[in-house]
Amino acid sequence: MKLNDLKPAEGSKKDRKRVGRGPGAGQGKTAGRGTKGQGSRSGGSTRLYHQGGNLPFYRRLPFMRGEGFSALNSVDYNEVNLDQLLEQFPNGGVVTPELLAQTSLVRDAKKPIVLLARGEVSKSLQVRIHRVSAAAKAKIEAAGGSVELVEF
Repeated sequence: MKLNDLKPAEGSKKDRKRVGRGPGAGQGKTAGRGTKGQGSRSGGSTRLYHQGGNLPFYRRLPFMRGEGFSALNSVDYNEVNLDQLLEQFPNGGVVTPELLAQTSLVRDAKKPIVLLARGEVSKSLQVRIHRVSAAAKAKIEAAGGSVELVEF
């Protein structure tokens, strides 16, 4: 057997039906599309997710309607919590934005850092950072540490 001897099985391949080729063919004139309406015309189809006059699904969902208003002066911060600091810094250690970036506690070194109050403070830390929540500042100072705000 050679490659030129290969043939599909008998009856497995069938010629396509040629529609719209006159009354003798059985599928002439309207070619099985009916008489009028959207489906009978060439190019007569709807876009994806069309729901026939209903309000489309993507417009019914409130969270999909765009970003809405965002203030021009809003600042996006890297968030760091107290329990993350206690794992990385020794007692009496100094916490600065540069050291936080080196220990990979911040995602984007170009953004300012805010310190949040999750976790308990058992070490005395000297924190020099861009922004601190009031609860985090109270916990650090209660443990004998200090907080200093630096400019970004």
